[in-house]
Amino acid sequence: MKKNITTASLLMLSLVSSYTFAKVTAEQAEQLGKTLTPLGAEMAANASGTIPAWTGGLTSKNTTASADSGRPANIFAEDKVLFSITNANFGDYKANLSAGQIAMFEKYADYTMPIYQTRRTAAYSNDLYDVVKKNATTAELVQSGNGIANFDTTIPFPIAQNGSEVIWNHITRYRGGTAKRFLTTIPVQANGSFVPVKMNDQLVWPEFLKGGRDAEEDANILFYYLQEITAPSRLTGTALLVHETIDQVKEARKAWVYNAGQRRVRRAPNVAYDGPGAGTDGLRATDNYDMYNGAPDRYDWKLVGKKELYIPYNSYNLLDTTVKYEDLIQEGHLNAEHLRYELHRVWQVEATLKEGARHIYAKRTFFIDEDTWGASVIDQYDGRGELWKLSEAHNIQFYDVDTPWMVAETLHDLNSGRYLVTGLSNEEPTFMIWGEKVSRQDFSTSALRRLGR
Repeated sequence: MKKNITTASLLMLSLVSSYTFAKVTAEQAEQLGKTLTPLGAEMAANASGTIPAWTGGLTSKNTTASADSGRPANIFAEDKVLFSITNANFGDYKANLSAGQIAMFEKYADYTMPIYQTRRTAAYSNDLYDVVKKNATTAELVQSGNGIANFDTTIPFPIAQNGSEVIWNHITRYRGGTAKRFLTTIPVQANGSFVPVKMNDQLVWPEFLKGGRDAEEDANILFYYLQEITAPSRLTGTALLVHETIDQVKEARKAWVYNAGQRRVRRAPNVAYDGPGAGTDGLRATDNYDMYNGAPDRYDWKLVGKKELYIPYNSYNLLDTTVKYEDLIQEGHLNAEHLRYELHRVWQVEATLKEGARHIYAKRTFFIDEDTWGASVIDQYDGRGELWKLSEAHNIQFYDVDTPWMVAETLHDLNSGRYLVTGLSNEEPTFMIWGEKVSRQDFSTSALRRLGR
């Protein structure tokens, strides 16, 4: 499962770049699995005990396999709500809320966060822990922080020392090696009305392709991605292919779209940064997907530190196939009956738009879960410095395959009252297929053209 991205070109960049940081020492790396979890989080509980110690998480070795690995059973179904944060009492909890979350309470009188017992379920397989520990002493930022070298597979900087390293951990976090998803994206209007957009997508890291990683073809490739919209009819047949590069300044993301109306494949350089996301009714920028993706070169990244925040976690209720989308979607926000929030330690990183750079978000504040390195909450500000949008990731531990990932993400426009929820599967016969064997040719422009037909 090794991803050896140490190519001659990237090594040269690491030698000439003026933006490198000292790798951690072997002695520091030895804390992984001792005082730190194997991924670099604090092993211990917090002082008050409201965040417990990490004891290994949920894995395929300590849980019973689910009948449907795409929808693992909710082993916390008996947990009860400890208390709820509401419009009436949110002032008592401001220290553990983001600015965007506070704005939701101020905007919606019925907005509620049900708070549950904190359970630190995140876990990888042991062989990936070995890879991450090696990365700690070898991985380097290059290209002014816009690329990484000497990095295998996932989490290059488990003992992160700056904001750029934290965001790279989010970008490269493990998502199962190869996964196919059947999803529903729902743009919700201010009055609560919606038309679901159904799609399937597939994600694969080069080392999980048939034949594995090719040193030449995959030298600067992080993953391959393919997406197809299947409903509604006006969007059916629209498809997207992405070859995600690691250093996108050196080599821009390669993206192509198949337009069903034009019946042709074309390059899509606007599938990056703040280009509009397909099927989202203009609510999502391209780099909002998966909470944040793509090249980090337009922002300066400042590591503020850690804090304790209420974030969506262990959101197994969102996989309930007895719940219909019309039961889940409400005016202004999702139905809190099906949500779960817990108190967790997060890394706080502020991204400020560089002078001369362009993006619809002038500033973004990231809150990244220490146990998974996944962005859990993001506050986004417009060019005037006004709070504009709130993103939240509703994560679970796919314990059958030792992978933490989201089952839904929400993006709220705090001005218009509209919001977008991506990744729902309640009404889909199948949600996730893990480990499907695919070839590099399955992610070619010819494959995209065939998919369109």
